[in-house]
Amino acid sequence: MAINEAFWRGKRVLVTGHTGFKGGWMALWLREMGAEVTGLALPPSTSPNLFEAAGVGEGIRSIIGDIRDLDLVTRVVREADPHVVFHMAAQPLVRYSYHHPVETYMTNVMGTVHLLEAVRQHGKVEVFISITSDKCYENKEWPWGYRENDPMGGHDPYSNSKGCSELVTAAYRNSYFGPHSALPTRIGSVRAGNVIGGGDWSGDRLVPDAVRAFGAGEVLNIRSPLAVRPWQHVFEPLSGYLTLAERLWGDAALAGGWNFGPRDADTRTVAEVIDMVQAHWGADAHWADVSDKANLHEAHLLKLDCSKARAVLGWQPVWSLEQGIEATVDWYVRQLHGEDMRAVSLRQLQSYRDVRNSDAG
Repeated sequence: MAINEAFWRGKRVLVTGHTGFKGGWMALWLREMGAEVTGLALPPSTSPNLFEAAGVGEGIRSIIGDIRDLDLVTRVVREADPHVVFHMAAQPLVRYSYHHPVETYMTNVMGTVHLLEAVRQHGKVEVFISITSDKCYENKEWPWGYRENDPMGGHDPYSNSKGCSELVTAAYRNSYFGPHSALPTRIGSVRAGNVIGGGDWSGDRLVPDAVRAFGAGEVLNIRSPLAVRPWQHVFEPLSGYLTLAERLWGDAALAGGWNFGPRDADTRTVAEVIDMVQAHWGADAHWADVSDKANLHEAHLLKLDCSKARAVLGWQPVWSLEQGIEATVDWYVRQLHGEDMRAVSLRQLQSYRDVRNSDAG
């Protein structure tokens, strides 16, 4: 389904987590469509980072602050007076959560509470989209995809915090923003798979780890080569979030949970994905299997069922995984060569928008 870009022109949009990978791309996209964007986030957590490399802060109001600070969040919502809120600020790493569980829960759970409470007190937000993760589901290693009505769960602090965030969002939606409420806000919660794309330098993520190793001429060590994940380029789920927000604006019945994952054919093993990255990178790229059963628990089979988004919203991915990996590697190679990465980023985004908004989309 095409995105109605005219819908976003002049809309006031608050994006939390705009200094991060997904939030940065969302802020760029919204700005390109003519939205008035306010961002609230901590400083970028890596160097380099998409926020600085692509000049995400240009043309938007960027506020550096912590969603764990309720007074700050309340003030930002009041001053930004947004029509739409995309809540993307999070502690996003599984292995980090094992070592920093309190920070993970404070950010991913109480951060969501703070933003929803600020939206409730403000009373004017039309659409609120909370972004969590496919890992919010109680993972039973099923061979089929998880649907929106499957139980929340999570074995590790990160995954569990995302399940908790979903429950918080549902409680606020049912208690304060339901069909019988005087408040106008329609609330959606969205779950995506493992996203790839240019500008992600986080630790313990496959493609950033590969970029660091391949760029330095080192061998990339892979700890779980047979783990199966729903891989997708970052533009795909972002297009789903934009589509849902637009539709929620006019149809409160669409409030609730939504999956935005890849086609079944793009649910691949880690080894398959790194082989594709290696092929696009060139002869200097090498990896090794260093799997160890003593590793901390991490789910080995996790897929999303996106039938609801296809049937109700008419949304589906438009890039294959191969196209997404090609664009991702191209972004990093151009960054290594010192190109203007804002220009590169906007070109890639425009290329995707053209496909999404064509008949092919």
